[in-house]
Amino acid sequence: MKQLEVQIMGQSYLLGCPEGGEARLLNVAGRVDQAMCKIREAGKVRARDRIAVLAALNLAFDTPEVAATPTASRPASGAALQPDENAKINQLIKRLDDALGRDDQLI
Repeated sequence: MKQLEVQIMGQSYLLGCPEGGEARLLNVAGRVDQAMCKIREAGKVRARDRIAVLAALNLAFDTPEVAATPTASRPASGAALQPDENAKINQLIKRLDDALGRDDQLI
């Protein structure tokens, strides 16, 4: 198995990659990096682990919709968060806090 180095939120990760899967892994790592940076830049969440969980939830939630959405109608990468996206992030943060039983919410 080949190893590939990727950058996510400025941190390097060495990942195992099956032969022929390099482009796909780089694409997925780029999407994860973009999702995490977008959440961090929104300023609502500071902890890297929480950003990762929220990004994973967003990517998993959006996956079926992305496949059905024409590329032209998708928001540009790096675009500012829309009000409905902020609301969605806040709801996910609240659910995460509730699930973890945390009282130190960052919202």
